[in-house]
Amino acid sequence: MAVREAAAGPSRSGRDEEAALLFERAHHRHDPRWLLPVPPRLCLACVLELLPEPGVSLVRKKHVLSCFRDVLVRHASLIMELVGQDQRVCIHFISMLFELLRNVDDGSMAELCIEVLIQLTTELKLEQTIHFLLDECHKELCNTPSMRGSLATLTLLGKLVDAIPALADKLVMEHCDMTEHLLRGLVYPNEGVQASVCYLYGKLYSSPKAAEMLSGHFREKLCPLFLSTLDGAQTKELQINCLGLLRQLLKYDLFVSMIMNKSALAESTDGGEGPPGETSLPLVLKKLLLSRDEILQVASAHCITAVLVHSPAKHAPAFIHADIPEFLFEHLSSSSEVLIWSSYNCLMLLAEEPLLFSKCHTVYGIESVVRSLQGSLRMDNTELHKQGVLLFAEILTRQPEEIKLFTSSAMCRDAGRALQEAVSSPVLEVATEAVKATSAFLRKDHQSAPPVQYRELQALLEVMLNRCADFSRTPLSRRSLGHASTRDLEKAILRRGKFLLSTLEGFRNACRLAVEFQSDPSAQENPFTAPSAEKEDTLEAFSEFLLSACDSFCIPMVMRHLEEATHPALMEVFLSILHSLFFIVPHMKEKFSKKLAASSFIRLTLELKARFCSGLSHSALNQVCSSFLYYLCITLLSALEKTEPPSQEELSTVSEVLQHGLPQISSRSPESLAFLSDCQYVEGSARQRQYCILLLFYLAYLHEDRFVSEADLFVAVQSFLLSLQDQGEHPPLMVFRASIYLLAVCQDKDNSLDEAVVNAIRKFLEGIPDLHLIYTHHPLLLRFFLLYPELMSRFGHRVLELWFSWEEGSYEELDDIPSAGQPTLPASLAALFHILRSSPSILLILLDLIYSSPVDIARKVLIVLRTFLRRNEDVQVGGLIRGHFLLILQHLLVEHGASPSEASGNLPLLLSLLSLVQLRNESEQELDSMAMKLLHQVSKLCGRCSPTDTDILQPSFNFLYWSLHQTTPGSQKRAAAVLLSSTSLIELLEKMLALTWAEEGSPRTTLLCSAWLLTASFSAQQHNGSLQVHQTLSVELDQVLKALSFPKKKAALLSAAILRFLWTALQQSFSSALVTLVPSGARPPPVPEDTVLAPLGTSQVLSLVIGLQNLLVQKDPLLSHACVGCLEALLDYLHARNPDMALHVASQPWNRFLLFTLLDAGENSFLRPEILRLMTLFVRFQSSSILSHEEVGLVLQGAALADLSTLSNATLQALRHFLLQVQSMGLLADRSVTQTLQASLEGLSTRASSTQPPLQDMLCLGGVAVSLSHIRG
Repeated sequence: MAVREAAAGPSRSGRDEEAALLFERAHHRHDPRWLLPVPPRLCLACVLELLPEPGVSLVRKKHVLSCFRDVLVRHASLIMELVGQDQRVCIHFISMLFELLRNVDDGSMAELCIEVLIQLTTELKLEQTIHFLLDECHKELCNTPSMRGSLATLTLLGKLVDAIPALADKLVMEHCDMTEHLLRGLVYPNEGVQASVCYLYGKLYSSPKAAEMLSGHFREKLCPLFLSTLDGAQTKELQINCLGLLRQLLKYDLFVSMIMNKSALAESTDGGEGPPGETSLPLVLKKLLLSRDEILQVASAHCITAVLVHSPAKHAPAFIHADIPEFLFEHLSSSSEVLIWSSYNCLMLLAEEPLLFSKCHTVYGIESVVRSLQGSLRMDNTELHKQGVLLFAEILTRQPEEIKLFTSSAMCRDAGRALQEAVSSPVLEVATEAVKATSAFLRKDHQSAPPVQYRELQALLEVMLNRCADFSRTPLSRRSLGHASTRDLEKAILRRGKFLLSTLEGFRNACRLAVEFQSDPSAQENPFTAPSAEKEDTLEAFSEFLLSACDSFCIPMVMRHLEEATHPALMEVFLSILHSLFFIVPHMKEKFSKKLAASSFIRLTLELKARFCSGLSHSALNQVCSSFLYYLCITLLSALEKTEPPSQEELSTVSEVLQHGLPQISSRSPESLAFLSDCQYVEGSARQRQYCILLLFYLAYLHEDRFVSEADLFVAVQSFLLSLQDQGEHPPLMVFRASIYLLAVCQDKDNSLDEAVVNAIRKFLEGIPDLHLIYTHHPLLLRFFLLYPELMSRFGHRVLELWFSWEEGSYEELDDIPSAGQPTLPASLAALFHILRSSPSILLILLDLIYSSPVDIARKVLIVLRTFLRRNEDVQVGGLIRGHFLLILQHLLVEHGASPSEASGNLPLLLSLLSLVQLRNESEQELDSMAMKLLHQVSKLCGRCSPTDTDILQPSFNFLYWSLHQTTPGSQKRAAAVLLSSTSLIELLEKMLALTWAEEGSPRTTLLCSAWLLTASFSAQQHNGSLQVHQTLSVELDQVLKALSFPKKKAALLSAAILRFLWTALQQSFSSALVTLVPSGARPPPVPEDTVLAPLGTSQVLSLVIGLQNLLVQKDPLLSHACVGCLEALLDYLHARNPDMALHVASQPWNRFLLFTLLDAGENSFLRPEILRLMTLFVRFQSSSILSHEEVGLVLQGAALADLSTLSNATLQALRHFLLQVQSMGLLADRSVTQTLQASLEGLSTRASSTQPPLQDMLCLGGVAVSLSHIRG
């Protein structure tokens, strides 16, 4: 039983539910078609009869109506098919529901009725039905005595118009008197009714047509009532609906004006309270802003925005006077993104009104803005970021300079850091606006709160520049996808350009800020920095950063962008930055200017002017370009290198030329060249332009920016100079300097100037006080002046003098370098040498320079000439130089005959050059008449000097010595006769030889060397040629021997020279007619065995031998030759007078030790000419105790095994003499030794027959002229 009931339960429950939906009394009469085939099983006919039935409970009615609503939502087509068959059914249905709505008191039931009515009406889409419903509503409003009963009707109308917007126009046109009822509802003391009225009004005014028809109604009746209602609203529903209506009204400028006029009228009355019914909208909205409801705050902000968008200038003051900005700034600290966004929008519009700033609202609110911006940047709302940055930028831009926005440096620092975050945003739009805000932030009045935060500003600029650099490096897609891809590429380039422009504007403001702070002592550095601390936070450091940042970021970014597009506005800002940097870092402007010029900025600026500034277009860009070029040119001209800096007068003249001419230049390079070449009469302003163009080309070429053809420029400058000459004009010195330089560097090897141009240049140059005023140090300019005889003859001397005065360094490293190891020449010298080779006559000018120039310049010229002569031995200039030197020397001796040392201080340099020229002469060359005259003049010069005139005597002695030894025997005899005729020279030599052993007043060792060598040469030539002696020369023999026994330290060459002198005396057996050897003082009577040795004594001989042995041990090659030669002469001298003494000297045991000491120098050390000569000497005097027969054999065997082809001629000759001496002495008893000797002799004969280049005989050792053959004998 229980089971059966349980099974029947659900079925019974379903039947009960269906029964509840059916009206039992009448359902049986209904046609089955009204019963819906879908659940819930609702009978529409039952619904029509059940809902108006008074006896049915409200709960059941609500349930039935709810089910009907659900079916209407889910199966609207089914309902419409049943109901829409007959309009009468539709109207009956609508009528029944409306009647139910009128009579029901339950709020939820009323809402359900309204919902069903709206759904049914909108689904039916029948005009009659809608009209019927509107008519019923109209009647209800007219017939209802109390507005309380009209609440449901008003709500229905509002939602109906919301569902069918077109009904708004119909209501206003067909039921116009309904507005009167709405007004009654608005003043009805029930906020629910008022809310419904406001809702309906809002829907009506949402239609532009209806709003227009209701404009009079609003002006005359609704406006004050509405504002009053809004002001007095207490419930949130009414507040929201009022604000909704207000938003609709504020869409129309007419209603905005009406409302704001009413508000102004209300505010104009005393106490801020208007007449009854009149309320101020700003005050009402202010009250809503103060509410704690975020929705109301946002809605209020939206309404303020809606008013301001119509005319900020007209309506903003009312809101500002109401102190609304204050509360908007406060709302920026909210956590609601919507409220912050709304406040940003309001403040953006209010910022268009100066009153906002003059009433210091921004000063009050800037901290809130900064904090809000910092907070919003941490959110993910990109639009919020952008709007916040926009507001900040607007405030920074519009804030009056006289009202400081930031009252402390800390606040300014926080603002800068907020901007850093914004600039770093990955969203381009945000970063773009942040860069613009940064530009506005970099104003002096914003940064003047002490101390100025230079490091923070630098950090901000670094972030901005890095962000721009990153964006500019982003690769552009260049795929060929047709016109659409090209447009996208162009847009991308345009975006880059705009971002770069904003960045440059910010950087320009930073530069402007630095310039403005230069005149503010308090802004130079942080006054709170400790004195001992490193001062980084200074204006100077900031200025240097700006220069570095421009060089590292701005210039490269702009150059990259120019490869893609050129925007005049961007280039205007960029060039203004470069222009300002001349003043920001004055101590760096020269280096900066040179780098700009070397980077083709002159060309770039001229191209910009030519492209954009023709005529009157882009006048601002033209002005900036002209100003930049002006300061660039003036700075470059003030800091010219390798030329005389222009005077202040010259700079003033050039400054005036540039100021007048640069703005007029807007032509391309070919046009400028054509203008420069204009041969017609050139008027003043046109001439100024020509000067400008020429100076620009000059500066560009100076810095290797050759953007015009050299050939074309060469022709143009010639035409320009001819035009000046034809019109009788004299250009400014700087312009003429530029012309000469350009002609020099543009002249091709195959082109040359016309004679007329050369004459014009010569005339211009003759009108200049000194050539240094237009000289520029350059190899091509030197070539230019020396290429044309007309210029070289008149200006060559001065040009070469200027050349050497501008040459850096002294060239000392090139002097005294053997020809085998010639280093690479500097480029300037290589160019000069090329000129000298092509025109050797220039050497005469250099010779004059050596004589007449200051010593430092003359020294350079001498070294250059020496180096040239060494490196160019094929250039025969000896006769040319000697002839010119003879004239100089004759002139000098006439003017300064008594004291030549008081003549030109450069005379020693000339004599040094003469010596070098003499050294270059080939040996065995006859001396011509000019050479004899030079010998005579030089000897006369020497005779008039004192021993202290070392600088003159040293090169003179070198010349005399080389002249004697570098010629034929016949010429030697003639030369010696000339020199011996100079008694003053012989007297000088006597004095100098005596100074060798003087403790004080002794001249330099090198001069003493030359004196001894020269004396030895004179003595030998006189003795050999039996020449007449006009003056004898006395030498103390004891002092000579003492000098050899106790030589000076590091004076091997002096010892060799004295040995050569003694050698000559011994060869002559002390019988020279020229040289007289005298004792040093009183000497004891000689012993009998010393008589034959006179003037030598036995003790002196032994002392001399010991001295020679000691000198040989030094192993100096030249000194060893002189020692061996002197020992040979001594033994010959002794052998002729006392053979026993000679054998005694040759057989001293010490000689064996000496020989082995000399041989202890490595393998085959005996194959040295001086050692072979020494061994030959020992063999000759049969000193077997020194060199045994066996040892002689070993020497011969070693010689036979040696590679004779590697030996010098001097060694081979010494070896031959040794072998011949051995053979002649009969020391070769062994046949094998004889064969070895025979083979060696044959090898020597073969070797002698082969060609071997002779070794250089004439040398300059330490400044002393030396003939190796003379010293070696």
